[in-house]
Amino acid sequence: MKTQTSGPSFLRLRIVGLIGNVMEWYDFAVYGYFASIIGKQFFPSEDPVVSLIASFGAFAAGFLVRPLGGIIFGRIGDLVGRQRAMLLSVMAMAIPTVTMGLLPTYATVGILAPVLLVLLRLVQGLSVGGEYTSSLVFLVENAPKGRRAFSAVWGAWGATAGTLLGSGVGFITAYLLLPEQLETWGWRVPFLLGGAVALIGFWLRRGLHTEAPVGQSKTPALDIFTKHKFAVLRVALLNLGYGVGFYTIFVYAVSFLEQVSWPISGACAQK
Repeated sequence: MKTQTSGPSFLRLRIVGLIGNVMEWYDFAVYGYFASIIGKQFFPSEDPVVSLIASFGAFAAGFLVRPLGGIIFGRIGDLVGRQRAMLLSVMAMAIPTVTMGLLPTYATVGILAPVLLVLLRLVQGLSVGGEYTSSLVFLVENAPKGRRAFSAVWGAWGATAGTLLGSGVGFITAYLLLPEQLETWGWRVPFLLGGAVALIGFWLRRGLHTEAPVGQSKTPALDIFTKHKFAVLRVALLNLGYGVGFYTIFVYAVSFLEQVSWPISGACAQK
């Protein structure tokens, strides 16, 4: 396969590989930042802990389908090229993200609101599974000789940048708006802004033309669970501790402290 190795082309390939992950993790960070408000709007309960847990239950639904997304979009990439697979994954994240900013709440449509929310999270989970794996494979396949690891790490940098961007936008939104404004309509703004990130990613990827990879197996998904099952298990276990620790500290703990722990502490102090 012919690889692109010089100046601007090398840089552009890295940006194209990471921009999708920026979008994907931007959405996850924004959802986590406003999880307590989303819980009130879509899973109302007299107990704030119940609403918060229900909100994170919808958040977790996306994780359950990530492996399936990796298989689906990976196969698309094998058949028609990584570029098309990554274009599809960006749109599969962008449309649900913007839609979440327009989604009616429980007070408006009742039980349909949380059902729609979970469905959107499932679509986003498929997209994340496809985006992260497809972008890493794309970066490795188009890396110059001896620089595969350096190229692949740009995908992880994109995920980190998306987390920071989503958290930053969430913080600025919360800082500029009153609590009442934030709960009624302000929380929707970061989701709608996510559409701009997706458009940039779509524009960058649409004009990129790379060679479609030549698959060495006609049944790659089957090979994963037969020939490479132990390697898959090792990688899954390695990511398990990192994933649980990261989302517990940077997503759940923040919302729990703000919504549950601090109010209780304040009430006890007043007594």
